[in-house]
Amino acid sequence: MITIRKSSNRGKTKFGGLISYHSFSFGEYYDQEHTSFHSLRVINDDTLTGGFGFPNHPHRNMEIITYV
Repeated sequence: MITIRKSSNRGKTKFGGLISYHSFSFGEYYDQEHTSFHSLRVINDDTLTGGFGFPNHPHRNMEIITYV
């Protein structure tokens, strides 16, 4: 069964120059009914302010796909 979850129902966080919308629980956003989809843990829609970056941090045992 396919369940449609509109973007307006996703979680939102702001961190410095990052605005992020979360399809599943992630970071400080927690939604008991949307924690993952099988082994897929994260679908984020991120917007970064120009010049904003992140310090080095690990993503162990994860594959990361980014599209622009």
